[in-house]
Amino acid sequence: MGLNLTQKIIRDHLIEGDWTKPGSPIAIRIDQTLTQDATGTMAYLQFEALGLKRVKTELSVSYVDHNMLQTGFENADDHAFLQDIAYKYGIYFSKPGNGICHQVHLERFGRPGGTLLGSDSHTPTNGGIGMLAIGAGGLDVALAMAGEPFRLNMPKVVKVHLVGTLRDFVSAKDVILEVLRRLTVKGGVGKVMEYVGEGILSLGVPERSTITNMGAELGATSSIFPSDEITLEFLKRQKRADVWKPYAPDPDAEYDEVIEIDLSTLDCLIACPHSPDNVKPVREVAGKLADQVAIGSCTNSSYRDLMTVSEMLRGKTVHPRVSAALFPGSRQILNQLILNGGIAPIVQSGFRIMESACGACIGMGFAPPTGGVTVRTFNRNFEGRTGTKFAFAYLCSPEVAVATAIAGEITDPRDLNFGKIQFSFPEEFFIDDSNIIAPAKEDEAENVSIRRGPNIQPLPTREPLGKELNGSVLLKVGDNITTDHIMPAGAKVLPLRSNIPKISEYVFEIVDPTFAKRAKEAGGGFVVGGNNYGQGSSREHAALAPMYLGVKAVLVKSFARIHLANLINFGILPLFFVNEKDYDLIEQGDELHIDVSSIQLDSPLTVVNLTKNQHYLVKLPITSQRQLDILLAGGTLSYVKQKGVIHSS
Repeated sequence: MGLNLTQKIIRDHLIEGDWTKPGSPIAIRIDQTLTQDATGTMAYLQFEALGLKRVKTELSVSYVDHNMLQTGFENADDHAFLQDIAYKYGIYFSKPGNGICHQVHLERFGRPGGTLLGSDSHTPTNGGIGMLAIGAGGLDVALAMAGEPFRLNMPKVVKVHLVGTLRDFVSAKDVILEVLRRLTVKGGVGKVMEYVGEGILSLGVPERSTITNMGAELGATSSIFPSDEITLEFLKRQKRADVWKPYAPDPDAEYDEVIEIDLSTLDCLIACPHSPDNVKPVREVAGKLADQVAIGSCTNSSYRDLMTVSEMLRGKTVHPRVSAALFPGSRQILNQLILNGGIAPIVQSGFRIMESACGACIGMGFAPPTGGVTVRTFNRNFEGRTGTKFAFAYLCSPEVAVATAIAGEITDPRDLNFGKIQFSFPEEFFIDDSNIIAPAKEDEAENVSIRRGPNIQPLPTREPLGKELNGSVLLKVGDNITTDHIMPAGAKVLPLRSNIPKISEYVFEIVDPTFAKRAKEAGGGFVVGGNNYGQGSSREHAALAPMYLGVKAVLVKSFARIHLANLINFGILPLFFVNEKDYDLIEQGDELHIDVSSIQLDSPLTVVNLTKNQHYLVKLPITSQRQLDILLAGGTLSYVKQKGVIHSS
């Protein structure tokens, strides 16, 4: 039996466990890590707490791309802290303005066949060059930088077999929207999506990376393409051909599931509010008036995407009712557009040129008006994510976004007279890595001092779990609660990522603005949720801030992968109902009791509803004694310190 690409990479990086059995606990070696500034400050505080003098990975990079609006001292202070930490501990530092972490890492650092762990859920972008790239919480990344393996359950591997070729104005974004339409936002949980077939030969690395990027919206562990001659061509343009190696599944590779997509039959698609899987053909929603168009993000800001935008806008003008903005993916791409004249048609059309940053994707500026329709090439359209609570975000390809900007309403680009879009790629990109700061040499690092602004507060920890948990149900929510619901992003909240006491005031603000106050007054308690609880970003603050408020356990029908790991990391008991109908019986305000001393791996646990004199069976969604020990210890940092797992060196 041949091996698929995912199995090969995991086998070659295996530290412990059985990679041949899906669902089995495994631990793999991590070659590279990345962080970004919204998650990085906390990750590096956690790394410092481990007491090491240097990172132990092959390569680690700290990016600044999220908190770019410096309306106060907080973001600037964090950036100074991140730069000093990187310089001292052996980490490369990508300065503000150098670009979005996933795009820059793809250009300058990613390598086929390697493993990458990033404190951002869209880290699988680098699966476009044949890396096994996985998003995780900041603490998991801190441990990886300390040389610890990354622990997960061996994922199932889904073969996504692509045939045919995309038609004009149908692009890679439509491919992943089609996968989301078929599988939904929870269809990839516990799986790696592996793209193969003759259809991949018509997709360049930027298109492949668009697809692997939005695999995060499926809940997938990762997504990956083979490394082939197309990958080599991309790396040659980056002057990095030396890192290329061919990686592909065996001809007789076996998969757990198979999906087939004929690219030649795909339509222009659009994800309607408020979920990335609410996908429809563009022509079904055409005519919807648009207030705003935003092009960019780590999903669609490559040279290929922005040159397509440039050529489509040549000689055209943005509709008077539309406010339009473009976010280049990296300084390299922006430089190349300037050098070849590609930026001029965009500016002349009426588009605003923003920083090379995440920007509007995370609600960091360029928010739409109240009740407004914003059409975006981004990856998420959760309620409130735009920075405007009552707005309607649609997700689409750059081609659809340009057509909409010109027409003033959602429009299929094939219904406008654009003609054939043609442009060429440079043989080599203009390479300027001056905004990537190399770390100090090891013998110089001792003398590096670290700047810490007043917004950077000490890392909170939790006491051991104890023998019992008592408290009230602070909040009951439904299905598909996202990390944006739990811990909002945006220009008001993101600057507080280094200050857990302050940021905790915004927990569940979108759902219930009284939550934080009630949790503090009650001394903590429980949260009850439905299916796919915690979907979305990797932000560990969605576990860390509730832990600070005293949330003791979360009882749900099912969890999203990264959020489940974060709950365990910070000592919040994750529980799922054995009988999902019990979810309907619990109400907000009910007093619950859990006998922690009776917890055993693989055994049900009883939750007593003291208010209603009811009993519910629940289980821990964990597979190892180590995970249980972490929960009992009050979280991973406490566990590591108790066990002496990591030693200073």
